[in-house]
Amino acid sequence: MFYTRNRIAMAVAFLTLAMFIPVAQAETPFDFNYCGSSTTMMVSESKELSVFGLNGKGTVFSNHENKSFDNFTYQFVGVVKVVDGKRSGNGYTKYTDPHGDTIVQEFAMAGMESSIKLIQGSGKWKGINGTGKSVPITDGKPTPPGTTCRRIVGVFEIVKLRNTTGGSGSNTAAESTVSLSLSYP
Repeated sequence: MFYTRNRIAMAVAFLTLAMFIPVAQAETPFDFNYCGSSTTMMVSESKELSVFGLNGKGTVFSNHENKSFDNFTYQFVGVVKVVDGKRSGNGYTKYTDPHGDTIVQEFAMAGMESSIKLIQGSGKWKGINGTGKSVPITDGKPTPPGTTCRRIVGVFEIVKLRNTTGGSGSNTAAESTVSLSLSYP
């Protein structure tokens, strides 16, 4: 009887702890292009220093077999500084999937390459985060000025909440962290 109670107590303790263990999915690779156009607001323009703002939007299409980010749209805002021909800048992009769920990305530009960081998601993307790189795949000529296409390749994970009610209740036990890393072939 004593052993049975101990076993039951240990089983209850184990199950209770197991409900609080974060649930993370494995990293998911992605590779997508995004194409769109932007408007430019020049703040200062000279041979030594140019500063301008960008506001743009466009569409995303996946190059990966898992089709992550396929058929998304995006909006972005950014500021670019060019000193003696060297470009730098930063800004934010909001990607929206076909169901209206979003991902917010922060970017920092050095030359024509941008480092990205996924900082927020909503709906099925809630809990997404990660880092990566973006490089241009076109330069916008012969399309209208401000048009660009870029390629992003990487992996992501999404935080999932574990339901502790055992049913369809809304009681959640824990969140897990999610990461993304990008690289180019």
